[in-house]
Amino acid sequence: MVEFGGWRMPVQYSTIVEEHQCVRQAVGLFDIAHMGRLRFTGPDACRFLDSLVTNDVTKLEVGDIRYALVTNEHGGVLDDVLVYRFEDCYSLVVNASNRPKIVDWIEQHIAGFDVRMEDRTLSHAMVALQGPQALAVIKAVGCGIAESLRYYSVTDADVGGIPGVVSRTGYTGEDGVEVIVETTRAMELWERLVEKGAEFGLKPCGLGCRDTLRLEAAMPLYGHELSETIDPLTAGLAFGVKLAAEDFVGKAALLRIRDSGINRVRVGIELEGRRIAREGALVFLDGKQAGEVTSGTFSPTLEKSIAMGYIDKSLSEVGNQLEVDIRGKRVGAS
Repeated sequence: MVEFGGWRMPVQYSTIVEEHQCVRQAVGLFDIAHMGRLRFTGPDACRFLDSLVTNDVTKLEVGDIRYALVTNEHGGVLDDVLVYRFEDCYSLVVNASNRPKIVDWIEQHIAGFDVRMEDRTLSHAMVALQGPQALAVIKAVGCGIAESLRYYSVTDADVGGIPGVVSRTGYTGEDGVEVIVETTRAMELWERLVEKGAEFGLKPCGLGCRDTLRLEAAMPLYGHELSETIDPLTAGLAFGVKLAAEDFVGKAALLRIRDSGINRVRVGIELEGRRIAREGALVFLDGKQAGEVTSGTFSPTLEKSIAMGYIDKSLSEVGNQLEVDIRGKRVGAS
């Protein structure tokens, strides 16, 4: 157990590699109650969120989920979020460590809108089932409706007698669902999933394999690939930025960045050997510094050392032969 974003969280239950392979081959169960959950109601809920995030909230139909970012006036990323649309409200799921900052940001910008925000992070819990057997487990518990959900959609649902919200989302690169229930029913839900999931090979999984899984899937992590000094266009997240939509905080800055051209890009890197490139490791091309690593691990699936980082756009051609400085020794990479 470790401190993570103000919470005590499990790094691993067995081993990181065992849990990683379980998610890739069967199904893993994650406690993600630390993620922030904010609910918005009122006539201006849509209009307010549309002014706050980079994606076009006005286009969401009931049941839709969209990936978006909250940016500052300079276009830097305050957080990456998911926006949910329900019949009577909207919700944001935010990163645990950023929740106080985002709540404060919302309170700074909510004046003039007829909208109410409710922080449900402590009153509700959240778990994730991830892997090729995830839908089989949720069905076995008594929630067959999850099978009919398209990717990035959400619905109110009964999960084995427990009222909740089920979404076809995740952070592992695998199919799966995430379930939100009231905190008072969370342990009951967890135990039912563990019991019913046993025949499908389910294992509880911790933060350790969550990180190796998302890195294999090239998913950015706030505090590594995303920060207030990195804009979403540079991060390769233009799909979550609708510059043709209505104004939102940071839009003017992002238009300037787009028009002036992107100088750095986020890339994936494969290293020779088994040594791991950690955050901050410098990347070189032809002896000249080209960028730096933001995340690195040894990939259990690929059985090789991999990393993500930012390098000069002009040097980002696939297949370029790079070197990464790992504690004073340069290791070949591409």
